[in-house]
Amino acid sequence: MLNTALMERLTLLLNHVLASEPVATERLKAHVDRTVRVELRGWPKLLPALPEACFRITPAGLLEWCGPEGGSAAPSLLLVVDAANPALLLAQSIAGDKPRVEVQGDSALAADVSWLLDNLRWDVRDDLARIVGPAMAERLGRLGVVLAGGLRQALRFVSTRADRRAG
Repeated sequence: MLNTALMERLTLLLNHVLASEPVATERLKAHVDRTVRVELRGWPKLLPALPEACFRITPAGLLEWCGPEGGSAAPSLLLVVDAANPALLLAQSIAGDKPRVEVQGDSALAADVSWLLDNLRWDVRDDLARIVGPAMAERLGRLGVVLAGGLRQALRFVSTRADRRAG
């Protein structure tokens, strides 16, 4: 039940970000009823299993979660992410670095999803401003930028050290 609630909230967040950019929903409208599945390969067995992340594209150009079974048919587009190190994956995404993704399936849909990943950004400050006001949202936004910058530097340092040891 927790997985279902998590995926429903994730779907709401994704649709919020998509709806904030009309060009994003227009691009997805060309792919109505196609499905996109995100598979996290190598997920550690010691961690709780993640729910199936399969989304159907609606006529509005938004996403609909396919449910716990993820849809019985093969997806139109499969995105495979190496998740053997979830902490590193999370840190990289927070720092703004994209993970390496293996893509299989519909090339037109893949091109539009790639465009979305490259061009869509969640305007956290704007959403925070609705809750805490513009001044506090600006302060929190600046704090987030500083924290992300520090995390990015730390990741580069760790990555450089790991490369030196491997080489």
